[in-house]
Amino acid sequence: MSQNRSTIFVTGGAGFIGSAVIRHLLDTTDVSIVNIDKLTYASSLASIPQAVAQSARYALARTDICDGDALRALFTQYEPHGVIHLAAESHVDRSIDGPQDFIRTNINGTFSLLQETLRHWRVLTPRERKSFRLLHVSTDEVFGSLGPDGAFTERSPYAPNSPYSASKAASDHLVRAWCETYELPCLISNCSNNYGPYQFPEKLIPHMIIKALAGEPLPVYGDGRNVRDWLYVEDHARALHTILQHGKVGETYNVGGRNERTNLEVVEHLCLLLDRLQPSNHGDRKQLISFVADRPGHDRRYAIDASKLERELGWTARENFDSGLDKTVRWYLANKSWWQSIQNSGYDAKRLGLSVPASQDTKGVN
Repeated sequence: MSQNRSTIFVTGGAGFIGSAVIRHLLDTTDVSIVNIDKLTYASSLASIPQAVAQSARYALARTDICDGDALRALFTQYEPHGVIHLAAESHVDRSIDGPQDFIRTNINGTFSLLQETLRHWRVLTPRERKSFRLLHVSTDEVFGSLGPDGAFTERSPYAPNSPYSASKAASDHLVRAWCETYELPCLISNCSNNYGPYQFPEKLIPHMIIKALAGEPLPVYGDGRNVRDWLYVEDHARALHTILQHGKVGETYNVGGRNERTNLEVVEHLCLLLDRLQPSNHGDRKQLISFVADRPGHDRRYAIDASKLERELGWTARENFDSGLDKTVRWYLANKSWWQSIQNSGYDAKRLGLSVPASQDTKGVN
């Protein structure tokens, strides 16, 4: 890697949002990037096609963020100018079945990263310390469930309702504490539901696309009226770059697309798009929609107020839900080899996070 460029660490860079951030940085900047990723089931190096062509600016470190010694070696070797921390276990259903992985990665891993970042920051020159930033990427789920009105702001109280969101809330608090106590220059972002190319098939939108293409039932939790605010992943990547560059140390920024939809509306919209772009011989795909038992502790509604980010840093989402979903569906149709390779590698799409025996209900996702 070039020693003449600024270097950014991206943890979890082979994941969905992390890979979008790396693609954005490779395409729009001249920074060098070190992708720190354990390469778990949800990671895919194929999600960063530019990495091969731009290898002089890109390096992969297959490293667990819980491994402080390994992180210390990376900081010594690459001397980064900033860190974007995305590495996390993120699937709510998995957190219900196996919360220990979420505690380990999201809490203990963030602690290890903070400690090694602080160690690195303290030996920088005063000028380097002033420009260094750590951006911790979190979720709107830490705020819990909204009523029918209003939106989460940066001042919303934390009220996590799942092991996943509780672990992310804890990591947010750690970052804030290291910023206040040790003066480590940190920023926090809380985003709404992401969607777009390269998303792992366990998530709602790619899961439904793949099942609809196969003519399989489209399982929707509960009554399908849980509301999410949807954010196109490339808009999110731009937002994170903007926050890293221009955000004020110690501040939190909400990132949202202002695209509230019920889960049922999302699935119905997907069916209409697929029927138009790749018609089925078996009729309208809406007929495939079914309803399954709800997830335990399923938050009813999320919505993000991103006005602070828009007002103070000048970021705005470029995609509305219609345009973003159209791009997403077209990408999955054009890149079947990407998601089929995940299926062929042994990914099991059965339902997780059940409150009833798996034999009673094995197909739902959200």
